[in-house]
Amino acid sequence: MAGKKIGIDLGTASVIICRAGRGILLSEPSAVAFRTKSGKLAAVGSKAYEMYGKNPDSITVIRPMKEGTVNDFTAAKHMLTAFLKKVLGNSVLRPTVVVCVPSTVTGLEKRTVLDIVTAAGAGRACIMEEPLAAAIGAGCDISGIKGTMVVDVGGGTTDVAVITMGSVAVSRSVKVAGNNFDDGIIRLLRRERNMVIGEKTAEFIKKTAGSALYRDAEIGLTVKGKDYVTGLPVMTEITS
Repeated sequence: MAGKKIGIDLGTASVIICRAGRGILLSEPSAVAFRTKSGKLAAVGSKAYEMYGKNPDSITVIRPMKEGTVNDFTAAKHMLTAFLKKVLGNSVLRPTVVVCVPSTVTGLEKRTVLDIVTAAGAGRACIMEEPLAAAIGAGCDISGIKGTMVVDVGGGTTDVAVITMGSVAVSRSVKVAGNNFDDGIIRLLRRERNMVIGEKTAEFIKKTAGSALYRDAEIGLTVKGKDYVTGLPVMTEITS
């Protein structure tokens, strides 16, 4: 089919791909696994993320995005190529791609993202600031003169912007976001419970028990890890 239009949210924690008229087609973690000796691609997305933190020496797992920017060009290209192929199937025509980036990325970082998307199979590619895309996706009226404030909390960055008359009037991007919450949970359990957990477990705790608002009732869950001193497996109860 001619004129396929693809939107990509190239995030630190996950990649989301949508297509005009069809909505979200793919949402997978930003992760790539390579065979250590040969350097050949082993897995991308969810399959690669499942190995993260427990991969054998024969497999190297890479998170190609860091704090909203590309940390590993080759891994990011392999990841996007696989994702676009999964979404588009055997289509011969190259799609038009709009890719979202944090509002304060440099010109060089924008050029790097465009190069990766083009190398991954896009016919044409352009950049859109994440707060603007978030406002449009949330159904906000951005065409009027009244300002709309958007806070987009991602994995690597939090973008704050005021949008008016269809464009970003002012914006800031801070490198404090979801991954920092995970790190805080890891440090807390090590300090308070002498327990070591991985990033995946910390993210599970955050998504299950974490909340921006006070809960009416506490949520409890059992967490597995290892003792900081002995290294033996332990379990503990965590509440919101």
